[in-house]
Amino acid sequence: MELDRYCLQILAELQRDARQTVQQLSAAVGLSPTPCWKRVKDLEAAGVIRGYTALVDRERLGLQLAVVVELNLREHSETLLRSFERAVAASPQIVRCVSTTGPADYILDVLIADIKAYEQFQHDTLFRLPGVTHVRSSIVLKEVKHDTRLPVPTGAAHAPARKRR
Repeated sequence: MELDRYCLQILAELQRDARQTVQQLSAAVGLSPTPCWKRVKDLEAAGVIRGYTALVDRERLGLQLAVVVELNLREHSETLLRSFERAVAASPQIVRCVSTTGPADYILDVLIADIKAYEQFQHDTLFRLPGVTHVRSSIVLKEVKHDTRLPVPTGAAHAPARKRR
């Protein structure tokens, strides 16, 4: 799917506020409501828009502690990697997991109630993940920036305008 300037503007607007009406969205991007709605549906069908969600304040849920965890695995066989990744996906406290280059094989973001709960989580979950040989934990002191919005390219240089039908 070609992402023209209208599609990019729609994406930026929906990331800013996904609850706005089609009328509000169309006014913000400069399209009439029907073509705007059709573009949103096309973006959804193409998988560019993967879903909609509510952003919840983690601290109000009692998740006071954020931890960045670096893990190393004993080997990198396909079987072990799949098993490890399935186990990570099954743990709700692990909210993000990325495979990386550098000193760690994986970096996890863990959200949990407090340091005591994290210690228990380490023993019950992290140390038992398939193939884990080394765990390094860094406690987050302050979150300087957390943005769920992707940097949508803007301007004609990034996406040519498509002719309206």
